Amino acid sequence: MMNQSAFSVVEGGSITSPRGFGAGGLHCGLKKTDRYDLGAIFCEVPAVAAGVYTRNLFQAAPLKVTRSSIAVEGKLRAMVVNSGNANACTGQQGEEDAFRMRSVAAEAFGLPEHYVGVTSTGVIGELLPMDKVVSGLRRLPAKVSGQGAEDFCQAILTTDLVRKMLCVQLEVDGRTVYIAGAAKGSGMIHPNMATMLGFLTTDANIEQGVLQKLLNEVTDATFNMITVDGDTSTNDMLVAMASGLAEHAPIAPGHPDWEKFAAAFRHVAEHLAKMIARDGEGATKLIEVNVFGAVSDEAAKSIAKTVIGSSLVKSAAFGADANWGRIIAAVGRAGQPVNTDTVDIFVGDIQVLRQSRPVPFDEDEALEYLRGESVRFDIHLHMGEANATAWGCDLTYEYVRINAAYRT
Repeated sequence: MMNQSAFSVVEGGSITSPRGFGAGGLHCGLKKTDRYDLGAIFCEVPAVAAGVYTRNLFQAAPLKVTRSSIAVEGKLRAMVVNSGNANACTGQQGEEDAFRMRSVAAEAFGLPEHYVGVTSTGVIGELLPMDKVVSGLRRLPAKVSGQGAEDFCQAILTTDLVRKMLCVQLEVDGRTVYIAGAAKGSGMIHPNMATMLGFLTTDANIEQGVLQKLLNEVTDATFNMITVDGDTSTNDMLVAMASGLAEHAPIAPGHPDWEKFAAAFRHVAEHLAKMIARDGEGATKLIEVNVFGAVSDEAAKSIAKTVIGSSLVKSAAFGADANWGRIIAAVGRAGQPVNTDTVDIFVGDIQVLRQSRPVPFDEDEALEYLRGESVRFDIHLHMGEANATAWGCDLTYEYVRINAAYRT
C-alpha cells in the first residue's frame, strides 16, 4: 500500500465533504428513545454507485431494493437508512415495505425511484411500522444539508457507542479530490461483512465498473478482515457513491494518480473497519493479528481470521493473559498449510514462541502491554511470501449482558 503521505486526513471532514453531497437524520419513532433512527445521504447529481452485500443466505429486503436500483443505471442520488428495525426475515410484506420506503423517499426528494437505495439495521423478524417510517421520510429532505453528517451518523447507530466517520483528500490531475466514509457496526460482526452498514462518498470522476472492482478489492482487505463475535448479519451493505464533481479525467488503473487514489480509498475503509472492531459490543480493546510468511494470500487471511475470531484468544486479551497456546491452537485449526516446527509468535514486540518452542519472557511486561487499549499479535510462519492482517476485539462480560437482552 502506498505511503499515507500521498493523501491527508481532513480535520473535521465528513461524508458531506466531497462536492455535491449532503446528509441528515431525524427521529421517526423506531427507537424507544428519542435518538435519531432515520437518515439519508443525498447527492446533487446522479452519482456513480457500487455496492457489496452480506453473504448470509438470509438477506434482508432492503438489499434487494438497493441492488435493483443500482442495476438500472449504475447510479444513485440518495441512500436512505433506518435503525432500530432490520426488516429482515419479514417475508413478502417486508419486501413490499422496503420498496415502499424507496418510492416514498423518491417522491420526497423529487427523484426517479431507481436513484434511491434503501438499507435497514436493528432487530430481525419484526415488520417496520410504516406509518412512522413514511412520516419520517417525508420530513427527511428538510433535514439534509452539508452540515448534516453528524445527524446521519447518529441515525444509523444501534448498539454502537461512537460515530464512525473519516475524510481524506488527495490530488488527481492537480484537482483536490475528497474520499469520505461513515459506518455503523458493533455486534453480529464477522468476516464476509458484518452487522455493518458502510457508506463511502467521493467527488472523484470514476466509471461504475472501476468503482465496483475497487470496492470489492478493498472490502476483502478491510471489512472482510474484522470480527467481533463470529456472526455474519442479514443486513450488511457497503455502498460507494462518486459525484464526479472534482472534474478531472476519469480515474482508473493506468492513470498516473490511480495508486494513490486506491490507497486513499482503502485507508478510509480500513479506518472504519478498525473503528467497528474497536467498538465491538462490550469491548475494551482493539486486537490486530498479523500473519507473515504464509504459502498464499488465502492461507494468510484464513489464519489471521481464525485467530482473531477465537473466543479463547479474545478472552485472554480481555484478561491481559499472554497465553500464546491459544494463539497457536487457532493457527493449527485454520485448515491451512503450517509447518509446525517454524512458527514464531510475538505479543506486541515481546517474543513468546520461536520455531514453535516457548521462549522465556517477562510476564509483567506482557501483562502491562496487554492492559492497553490496542494489542497486536504477530505470527511468522516462515513458509512463503504472503501476509495478512485481521482486526477484532476482546470478549467481555459486557458483551454477554448486551446480547442476552438485545430485544428487551
